[in-house]
Amino acid sequence: MDQFTINLLFVGASFALYIGIAIWARAGSTSEFYAAGRGIHPVTNGMATAADWMSAASFIGMAGLIAFTGYDNSTFLMGWTGGYVLLALLLAPYLRKFGKFTVSEFIGDRFYSPTARVVAVICLIVASTTYVIGQMTGVGVAFGRFLEVSNTTGLLIGACVVFAYAVFGGMKGVTYTQVAQYCVLIMAYTIPAIFISLQLTGNPVPALGLFGDHVASGEPLLQKLDAIVAELGFAEYTQHHSDTLNMVLFTLSLMIGTAGLPHVIMRFFTVPKVSDARWSAGWALVFIALLYLTAPAVGAMARLNITELMWPNGTSGDPVSVEMIDGEQQYDWMATWEKTGLLGWEDKNGDGRIAYFNDKNADQVAKMEAAGWGSENELTNFNRDILVLANPEIANLPGWVIGLVAAGGLAAALSTAAGLLLAISSAVSHDLIKGSINPSISEKGELLSARIAMGVAIAVATWLGLNPPGFAAQTVALAFGLAAASIFPALMMGIFTKVNNKGAVAGMLAGLIVTLIYIFLHKGWFFVAGTNSFTDADPLLGTIKSTSFGAVGAMINFCVAFTVSKFSTPIPKEIEELVESVRIPRGAGEAVDH
Repeated sequence: MDQFTINLLFVGASFALYIGIAIWARAGSTSEFYAAGRGIHPVTNGMATAADWMSAASFIGMAGLIAFTGYDNSTFLMGWTGGYVLLALLLAPYLRKFGKFTVSEFIGDRFYSPTARVVAVICLIVASTTYVIGQMTGVGVAFGRFLEVSNTTGLLIGACVVFAYAVFGGMKGVTYTQVAQYCVLIMAYTIPAIFISLQLTGNPVPALGLFGDHVASGEPLLQKLDAIVAELGFAEYTQHHSDTLNMVLFTLSLMIGTAGLPHVIMRFFTVPKVSDARWSAGWALVFIALLYLTAPAVGAMARLNITELMWPNGTSGDPVSVEMIDGEQQYDWMATWEKTGLLGWEDKNGDGRIAYFNDKNADQVAKMEAAGWGSENELTNFNRDILVLANPEIANLPGWVIGLVAAGGLAAALSTAAGLLLAISSAVSHDLIKGSINPSISEKGELLSARIAMGVAIAVATWLGLNPPGFAAQTVALAFGLAAASIFPALMMGIFTKVNNKGAVAGMLAGLIVTLIYIFLHKGWFFVAGTNSFTDADPLLGTIKSTSFGAVGAMINFCVAFTVSKFSTPIPKEIEELVESVRIPRGAGEAVDH
């Protein structure tokens, strides 16, 4: 059986499972559409939350960024997991006790202001839309490779699948679908990692193999990797970061952005009791840890594998290359990935080989020119998002493992995309239409508007996914910054302070607007058809990059909110009592429902 057929079997079987679950758990009421009827067990919810959380950025993008950057990108791991601790301790149980369906509804009621609710919807849509771009990018990458079609065609197919199970299932269908997707993605991530760890280190536990010895050379694996990438003119893999301020701010942005993501917070509205919300967060961390402890090993081993396989001459210190046969790449996996448009090369000097090196390194360029190889890197395109998906092919693993990885990559992207789209549609139908535009709308009408809103959101997300501003994990990092600067401070102040409605609105707007302006100016982030305008200009404020600015935006939000609140009318007595009742764990086993 050829690889294409195997891929179709694995992907097709997983999609049949997802759609079957969505039909079985079809939402029949707004309570089921928004909060799964508040009947999800904490362990089930923890697994669904993990799938909702471990998106294309985690499954596809994170290891690729770690592989090509090394130590510095461990910030993704620290920030994302640290955010769940904040969420479990500071937000989840209190928001569940408040008993609302959406984040925007909590903000509107706590700050006794329809304006605050609308502003919260705007912040939610901006952050969630930015986040979903990364998921749709991952969908296109995975579908494009394993169905052997273009990236664009793959993205359109993925959008249709999300539409098929998310629009009708709502939160109830999405929850049980995400449990299945978690099982698929965790097997797809860990099984190839075990194979490759055994190949390279002889240790079946990738996290331990990372710090073991390289079987072929007898050297420590990380030391071997450092030597190889240095020979190509790149920085050593384990080289320490050079900008502590930016690293700290980036990690903090990811942490508080995690705690402020609406699609994750919504999951804690689905459990029966307040205590279950905290248990859900704990179980989610357990399930997430299975992948996150493996990711650093996957990144390092993939970088070593691809370097040794594609550029074997690099180990001798000679100019490195990929041998060509009759003008065609000798590695089948490269020829297949080239069809997606995510991998490309050009034999610029016509010598039948592809020279690969760091052409930004003057010493390396001089070395290559002296050897007669020219001054240009001939590997013209290597999208980092392909690394995890291509890893089993590079390591020459069995066909069924490659098919499993295909299903896992799609499960990761689709699970989070569905959660984000549900958050967007809930904000539009429940907070805008029912909350502001038409409060008297019937439950049937609200449910219909929620499904229409999700369909529109899928269409918009697909269009944006065709022109992403960066790699999956980079785009997601911007979304975390936006959530950190706008939503997280409002939630914290709503639970733990007496900030009033004017302060909350001013703070959210200030945090969101300043952060957006910084991103636009720094990144030149404009969606132009057919182009990828994601650039990395010099930071506008010291050494702070746009992906790290969310922490600064959050500080601005807090400062503006407290200042405005101090010089305006205090919160009403009944709101003060409401805040106290939510924060004090009196009657912790019960929650206020509609």
